[in-house]
Amino acid sequence: MNVIEVKGLVKKFGSFRAVDNISFEVDSGEFFGFLGPNGAGKTTTINILTTLLKPTEGRALVAGHDVSREKHKVRKSIGIVFQEGSLDDSLTAFEHLKFHGVFYDVPKKVYRARIEELLEIVGLEDRRNSLVKTFSGGMRRRLEIARGLIHRPRVLFLDEPTLGLDVQTRILVWDYIRSLGQREDVTIFLTTHNMEEAEFADRIAVIDHGNIIALDTPANLKKLVGKDIVMVQTAHNAQAKKEIKERWNVEAKEIDEHLVLEIENGPEFTPVLVRELSVAVEAISTRGVTLEDVFLHLTGRSIRDEGRDPESGFQRKLKIGR
Repeated sequence: MNVIEVKGLVKKFGSFRAVDNISFEVDSGEFFGFLGPNGAGKTTTINILTTLLKPTEGRALVAGHDVSREKHKVRKSIGIVFQEGSLDDSLTAFEHLKFHGVFYDVPKKVYRARIEELLEIVGLEDRRNSLVKTFSGGMRRRLEIARGLIHRPRVLFLDEPTLGLDVQTRILVWDYIRSLGQREDVTIFLTTHNMEEAEFADRIAVIDHGNIIALDTPANLKKLVGKDIVMVQTAHNAQAKKEIKERWNVEAKEIDEHLVLEIENGPEFTPVLVRELSVAVEAISTRGVTLEDVFLHLTGRSIRDEGRDPESGFQRKLKIGR
């Protein structure tokens, strides 16, 4: 059963089409990812689905309610965790959850029990009476997630939920998020430009320039590339790119100071490449396909992830001398 239905959705700002005729569906209980770079249309879409923006064209239903004509019913059916923090430093964790429960007309007996349940789920039961100003960034995020769940929504929208958090804190927050679907019987709609986070989703819609360019499971999206990824840095990348095309008929993509190649049997190809290129190879690595490779394959460019683990991807490259 679909809990979100989007058909022909368009959002214009003047002559600019931030969302350009997109259509998709999300099943009840699904963990759905919306993956794309900053400015791709992710936040505009989530703002429409949460009734904060009115679509220019098209239709969107959330929990069976039209986002334009039934805003109140949509809002009663959803929880939201925005990119920017929205907690009041002068309130305690308990007070935040209580006020949210009252706002959503949750009966007092129900929201008091619900608060204790959620504080335990997000690991803040021992900080229930602490002021938010004493909380770390990760603790604030976990409290915002709990707040978004107080009224038992059908859908929880997470808009870049770990943006700005350090790697260790991101991992802790994601431990909670990943368990929510089963524990809370809630559909999760995630927007992100973080490749590692998108891997957790059941299905991913890849959005770029306001268009959905692919939609499938992470595993099936990776099959679009289907080859090993070889990343190489040379003393003269332009010359190396030309030789790779002429000698092996492989089109190398340039990302910053690196050349990226999609190759069958990458581990066997790399020593041949090092040995036979006329220019010096300064660094080279081979690995399996990631979602970042999928985006590169589909668009010809990389997503820049400011929250990325500095030890991921090409940082784990093999240094070689020559």
